[in-house]
Amino acid sequence: MSPTEPRSPVSHRKLGIFGVVALIAAGLVVGTGIRAREEQGSKLKEWTDDQAVPSVAVTLPNAKDLNATIDLPGRLEAYYRAPIFARVSGYLKSWSADIGARVKAGQVIAEIEAPDLDQQLLQARADLTSQQASARLSEATLNRRKTLVASNFVSAQEIDERTADLSNKKAAVNSGQANVERLEALAGYKKITAPFDGVVTARDTDVGALINAGGGSGPAMFVISDITKLRVYVNVPQNYVPAIKIGARAIITLPEYPNRTFQATVEASSQAVDVASGTTRMQLGLDNSRGELMPGGYASVKLSLQRDSAPLSIPASALIFNGSGLRVATVGSDDKVLFKPVTIARDLGREIELASGIAPDDRVITAPPDGLSDGDAVRVVGAGAKSKPTTASEKQAPKS
Repeated sequence: MSPTEPRSPVSHRKLGIFGVVALIAAGLVVGTGIRAREEQGSKLKEWTDDQAVPSVAVTLPNAKDLNATIDLPGRLEAYYRAPIFARVSGYLKSWSADIGARVKAGQVIAEIEAPDLDQQLLQARADLTSQQASARLSEATLNRRKTLVASNFVSAQEIDERTADLSNKKAAVNSGQANVERLEALAGYKKITAPFDGVVTARDTDVGALINAGGGSGPAMFVISDITKLRVYVNVPQNYVPAIKIGARAIITLPEYPNRTFQATVEASSQAVDVASGTTRMQLGLDNSRGELMPGGYASVKLSLQRDSAPLSIPASALIFNGSGLRVATVGSDDKVLFKPVTIARDLGREIELASGIAPDDRVITAPPDGLSDGDAVRVVGAGAKSKPTTASEKQAPKS
């Protein structure tokens, strides 16, 4: 075919078909690239969003044994303890019971020499004798005057006066007798006696020492203690007072007997909380009939707690303390954070026993990250993720 000849219609159609195919191919390439970039952008956004949501580990509160115990320091005291002071003033004449001596009720343990009291007693007895003689004379005189009334030698007025005088003399005799008995009773206190069976746990006097009646602000002459039974005093934190009942058993250990334990019983509670310490004083009774334990000593007291509901404990790392107080961060069924205020009952080291604030089914974040706020979304990882409650929408969602 020469160049001057016109092209055939078939060639034009082929060129048109090739052009359309090329345009379609170019469109497919461009569309595929755009879609790929969109998918990459969506995945990048999802990855970025995932990285913005913090991952947290959660745990359910651990329910402790209802019959838990608490260890507290205590102090041993004698069941009966009597500081002995003198009732009369004088000088110590002698003593017969030193520290550690066992004494019986009524036993004389010391004697006081009281010369002033002795002289007062002698004078009181002499005054009483004089008053008695005066009363007898007045009575005899009255009787003689009464025999003369009939002969009008004595007036009725004189008889009345003599009768009144006799009454006064008898009253003086009674007063003198009472004074003598009072001084005799005081003289009996020159002998110091033990008020009950016990042990002399202190002596702060010696022969020749000046003794003042009543003791004043000075120390007691002797201290006598009944140690066959001891009182154990322990200060119980306010949170635990309702869980310790009267009659409950306690186990006592002492440093001098590290391999032994002693049984005690809760006997009384002060029924008041000390403002300074926030504790209630409780008294326990401890048998010491063998005399092995000493009053004033330190003791470790293990008390049984009788509670109506099991206490809950969480890891110590879960606690958050800031300007909002003491709280824990929990994760709801929607995987969002909810802070709850709590109250500590006992610090067990790695675990904290809570008195209130959380429920047994709360998912508690074990180590809350900084900057976490109420309502923040989180991703639960680890075993705790399986404990998330299943919602209705999740149950109805189709499986892929």
